Parts: sequence; C-alpha cells; structure tokens
Amino acid sequence: MIKYNPKNWFGLIFAFRRSDTLRILWKEILYIGAFSAALSYVIIEHVHNLKYFESLLSVYSLIGFVISLLLVFRTNTAYDRWWEGRKKWGALVNDTRNLAIKVSTMVKEKSAHHYFSHAIPNFVFATKEHLREGVLFEELEGSEEEIERLKSKEHVPNAISQEMYARLHELKSSGEITQEEFITIDHNINALLDSLGACERIKNTPIPFSYSLFIKKFIFVFVTTIPLGFIPLFGYGTILIAMFLFYVLVSMEILAEEIEDPFGKDGSDLPTDELCVKIRSNVKEIFGVEGK
Repeated sequence: MIKYNPKNWFGLIFAFRRSDTLRILWKEILYIGAFSAALSYVIIEHVHNLKYFESLLSVYSLIGFVISLLLVFRTNTAYDRWWEGRKKWGALVNDTRNLAIKVSTMVKEKSAHHYFSHAIPNFVFATKEHLREGVLFEELEGSEEEIERLKSKEHVPNAISQEMYARLHELKSSGEITQEEFITIDHNINALLDSLGACERIKNTPIPFSYSLFIKKFIFVFVTTIPLGFIPLFGYGTILIAMFLFYVLVSMEILAEEIEDPFGKDGSDLPTDELCVKIRSNVKEIFGVEGK
C-alpha cells in the first residue's frame, strides 16, 4: 500500500507511479485519438451539412449522466469491498492479540506458550498468502516437522487453526485449562476463522461478469461515437476531448477493478504484509519471546 500525504496536491498531481492509470492507458488513449482524428476528418471534409450532428450533443449529455451514475455505483461497490477487507484485517489484529493474551495468562505450560507464539502469527501469514493464491512457507515459524506437515495441506490456514484446536483440547484434557477457559479461548480462534472466511468471500466474489462487460462496452461505444456530437462545435478539437473522456471514464473502471480485490500487491491494496509483521511482533511481546 502506498503511503502518501493527501495534502501535497502538486506532488500528487505530477507524480507518475506504476499504478497510475495514465501509464497503463497511454497506448489506448493514442488509439482513441487516432480513431477520433480519422472520424473527424471524414465528417469535417466530406459532410457538408453538420446540422444533423448538432442535436446529438444533448443526447450525449444525457448518456454521460447515465454513465456517471454507473461509474459512481461501480466505484462505491469496489470501495465497500476494500473497506470491508480492511475491517476484517483490523479484526485479525485484535483477535490475535486477545488470543495471545488469554493463552499467556490462562495457560502456565511454557511449551504451550512457545507453540502459540508462532502458531498465531503463522495463521495470519498463511492467510495473507492464501488470499494471494499461494503460501510462502519460508515466512512461517516452527519445527521442520510442523512446516512439512503444513506443506502437505491444500488449505494451510485451516490446517494451522485445526492444530491450534488440537493443542487446546490437549490442554483441557490435561487439566491445564478449565472448560470455561477453553470456551473463552475458543471464541477467539473462531473469530480468526470468521475473518478468514469473510476475506475469502471478498476475494472469490468479483462483480458479476455481465455488469462488468456491459459497463466496458458502454464506455467504449460512448467514447468512440462522441465525436459525432462535438465536431460541429469544436472541429478537430474533438480529438482531445475524446482522448480526455476516454482517460477519465476508463480510469474509473480500472481503479474500481484494482481496489475490489484488496489483498494483492497493487499500490492501492491493503498493507497486509505490514499487518502480519505487526501481529507477529505483538504476539511475541505478549508471550515474552524473541521475534523471528
């Protein structure tokens, strides 16, 4: 996630980052400019009566209003997904702290402290990479036997939570914790799985294909035909107008696509790497052990 100063207007305006839509779309903008230039030339040089095109301007004004409503809905929906993802990762931060504090105070067995001090962060690191279509096992802590056992699992976060439950049951069976303490700790492990499930829902449920296809076609037809309404007023200046409109409208769609899946490595995605490091540091401090 890119950190920036929102008050630095001119610095942001003249900054060109990898995720800037102008760098992504510059070829398409030139194609639209070339197409608009050819269309403008044909109409201006070979159509002698342009009054038939003048009435189209009001039509495109109405269509522009409709397309703006669609894009507002699109970006709001994408941002809702981004914000929900951020809330779920905030919940992961809180629940891992609560789980670590409860285990560290309710359980006296040092081997259990050692296990949960790396199992809790492992769950978060595995969740991060699970949402990115793969787990980086070198980020995980534990014995070689534990890591090899996790490598054989398809859903690593589930496997880690299952092992934490198994360890918790052992502690209850041995009398290290009471039934009430078991239920209390169980609540926080359940909360971790709930956050994981919510993030998987966001990840695996993109905007419906028919809606995405429609809005892309709508923008394309609107931009490629809009010179018909502007040529009588602006002549060859319509080329620049078409290029600018294409840049604005398509950029909104690209930005929505980027933030609707907030768990990747794009500039606008959530800082999940930093959150994982913070969780590991907090958990290690709670258990009083050194970090990785």
